[in-house]
Parts: sequence; structure tokens; C-alpha cells
Amino acid sequence: MAKIASAFVSRLVIIVPYAWLLFFFLIPFFIVFRISLSQTAVAMPPYTPVFDLADGLSGILEGMREFSLDNYVWLTEDVLYFNAYISSLIIAAVSTFLTLLIGYPIAYGMAQAPRSVRPTLLMLVILPFWTSFLIRVYAWIAILKPEGLLNQFLITIGVIDQPLIILNTNWAIYIGIVYSYLPFMVLPIYSALEKMDQTLTEAAQDLGCTPITAFWRVTFPLSLAGVVAGCLLVFIPAVGEFVIPDLLGGSETLMIGKTLWNEFNANRDWPVSSAVATLLLLILVLPIVYFQNVQAKADSEGR
Repeated sequence: MAKIASAFVSRLVIIVPYAWLLFFFLIPFFIVFRISLSQTAVAMPPYTPVFDLADGLSGILEGMREFSLDNYVWLTEDVLYFNAYISSLIIAAVSTFLTLLIGYPIAYGMAQAPRSVRPTLLMLVILPFWTSFLIRVYAWIAILKPEGLLNQFLITIGVIDQPLIILNTNWAIYIGIVYSYLPFMVLPIYSALEKMDQTLTEAAQDLGCTPITAFWRVTFPLSLAGVVAGCLLVFIPAVGEFVIPDLLGGSETLMIGKTLWNEFNANRDWPVSSAVATLLLLILVLPIVYFQNVQAKADSEGR
């Protein structure tokens, strides 16, 4: 009986992640992909064909015959979507790089801190999550606007004479993304650095390496898995970010998240919106698949 229970638990552990992936990723993706192959219609929902499983196999096949790739062709013909994708990728890449520059020293300092202090530092990193994401973004509006706290402080200490125009620019978007996603960069890097054997750097210095050389030859390579994980955790959601560009960016800010929202809500063009979302998902899945392949290859070589 115990063996049966153990086998059931082991199978359940395997089944649960796949069931989660099926119901919360594959099925919604299939629905969005199906809409992307449909045509816009003045109806509710605003697309056609719409088929129901109750129509039977013949009804489903009839509806599938009306599917087309016109929406994907439209995306290649309209430069707006291409520019939105490129702009989103550039903003996300720059934001990820800035987050790494700030997050790595923080994670390194946490890993080098005494063990009794690390839980407190870890709590301070995740403390912003205790506040609403939207409230934190609105707070940056109060800080970055021309009459905001940042400009008042800089004018008071005599650094500037006129207020800086930061709000409604790409710099405001960078600040918002870096602030919002910084914990996602710090935590994986900290986890990698904390597990590292510190005697390796000591041995490198005993062999003649300077502290900086030991860091680049020993510490950083060993923390590379955490760096890659942190970059993916920041880059992927930053590409499709909507709230931060909408509130902190200007009206001319072009990102795929805003374009997607306009198509869904303002234009009510669900098929084109679904095509945009499908391509965005494919763009984001590629780095994940690449990272998994590299990680699997590294694990196999390590064995």
C-alpha cells in the first residue's frame, strides 16, 4: 500500500505542472491563436468565425475552413507594428542592462554580508511588493514631474536652475521598469552568489589574482546562471509592459503593450490584436528555449 501511495504521489508531482501549463498557458494560447485566424465582425464577440463544440465535428470543420492568415500578413504590411516590436525590444534590452548594473552590486553585497543580516536585506528587497504596483508607478509621477520632488531637490541644492523634463520620456520608462523589476534581477543573482564556495576566490587570490581579476574569472562565471535568469525575468515582462509606458511615457511612446491595448479596446480589432499577441509570445519564447538548451548542455557537460 505504501508503494502504491508513493507511486501516486510521484506521478502527481509530475502531472500537476503539466496540468498547470495546459490550463493556464496552452488553452489560452490556443484561444488567442484561433481568434488571430478569424476576421473582424460587428458583433459580440467582434470576430468571426465563432464555432461551438456543440456544433459537432462538421460545424467545427466548417468554421476552421474560414480561418486565414490575413491578420499576420497585415502585420507585415503595416510599419506601425514592426516599429512597436523593435521599440519594445530596445527599451526592454536597455532597461534589463540598467537593472543588471544596479542589481548585481546589490546582490553581491547581500551575499557578502554576515549571515545574520541577510534575511533582513532580503526582506528589504522584496518590501516594495507589499505595496500596489499601480500606486508605486503613480508615486514616480509625483517624483519625476517638473514640479515634483526630484526637481525641487535638485533646484534646492543648486545642481540645476530649471526643472528637468523627465516625465513622459523614455528615461521615465527606464526608471519605472528598473525600479519595478529590480527584485527580479537581484534575487536570482543573490541565490547563485550565496551558494558559491567562497574558498574558490580565496584560492584564486592565493595564486596571484587581484580581487578584481578573481571576481571576473571566478565569481562572475559561477553566478552567470543567476544573471541569465534575472535578465530573462526582467526582459520578458518588460517587452510587453503597458502600465509603465502608459503612465510614465509620453503620447509618442511606442511599445507593443500600448499598441495591443489600443487594438483590443479602442479599435476593437480582436483578430489583429490576437495576431500581435501571438507573435509577441513567440518572440519571448525563443530566448527561454535557448536558455533551457544552453542550461541542459551545461548540465550534461558538468556530469
